[in-house]
Amino acid sequence: MVHAIIVAAGKGIRMSDTVRKQYIELDGIPILSRTLAVFNRCDLIDRIIMAVPKDDIDFCRNKIIPAANLTKEAVLVIGGTQRQDSVYNSLKAIEMDDGIVLIHDGVRPFVNPEDLVVCINGAREHGACILGIPAFDTVKHVNAKNEIIETQKREMLWLAQTPQAFQLKLIRNAHEMAKQEGFKGTDDASLVERLGEIVKIMPGSRSNIKITNQEDLRLARAILKVSPR
Repeated sequence: MVHAIIVAAGKGIRMSDTVRKQYIELDGIPILSRTLAVFNRCDLIDRIIMAVPKDDIDFCRNKIIPAANLTKEAVLVIGGTQRQDSVYNSLKAIEMDDGIVLIHDGVRPFVNPEDLVVCINGAREHGACILGIPAFDTVKHVNAKNEIIETQKREMLWLAQTPQAFQLKLIRNAHEMAKQEGFKGTDDASLVERLGEIVKIMPGSRSNIKITNQEDLRLARAILKVSPR
């Protein structure tokens, strides 16, 4: 069984808007609903779990889910204070021990449906598989004073995206260990990496942006104009 966890419990502080970033509308449809719709179209996904703020449970049930025209089973869970906590809460909502878990940011509505399949199959084969894009700018390593220490070898650097897919036992164990040891990672793959497990990275798309600020929002609207969805 394949579970998709959509993380959408953010407060949207960086967006500086009166509406949480995940609920801002793009061409009349909330960002989160657009994201859900992509996952709903993937035949390999059996169930969608959505982590949202506690006060937004009813709003998401009555507004966000209907706007996505979901036909798959959808479960709402209360998100945590940090993204990692929200994923952990979502994992606890999965009663079984085996399967694949696909974890995705709720504010990445432009992921390609075929990339979901790539991640799922990659997790089945390798245990863990994420999307990413090769670094296309020169990357500098700096110190606390913003002084350049060295220039990184760009050919070996990738920018991680979501979705990130894992075998259920692996990602559950990674989150349990991180919680016990008080470790906070920047993404779910980092929790698996610290266990010494291999994480496969597959090419994603530059249009699979994470909408976190007003500049991202302008870019998202531009993407919609050239590629209506």
